[in-house]
Amino acid sequence: MVTLYGIPNCDTVKKARTWLQAQGVAHTFHDFKKQGVPADGLAAWQTQVGWEVLLNKKGTTWRQTPPDVQATVVDAPTALAYLLAQPSAIKRPVVVWPSGVTVGFDADAWAQRLP
Repeated sequence: MVTLYGIPNCDTVKKARTWLQAQGVAHTFHDFKKQGVPADGLAAWQTQVGWEVLLNKKGTTWRQTPPDVQATVVDAPTALAYLLAQPSAIKRPVVVWPSGVTVGFDADAWAQRLP
């Protein structure tokens, strides 16, 4: 089973959900706003893709974070703490496939994961 994690009003998440449905990929959606970020899931994603990939430094949440707080996010443990406190700073969508984790929407890369 594929699980897509994100925020429902995010345009990239909307595109990703539409793409999965168009491809007939059965999946569940985990809403960070309503269901929170699973701490064990976040740690596992970080191990697989790296904290630098998960942290969306181009997003509004990061840009609105005070520079002194930004300066404390320097490695996996500090990024994990920040992302748990600020789930909107996680690059979206995070998709857990049977074959691993992807971050962001890339139709070509996703198509290669389909059976």
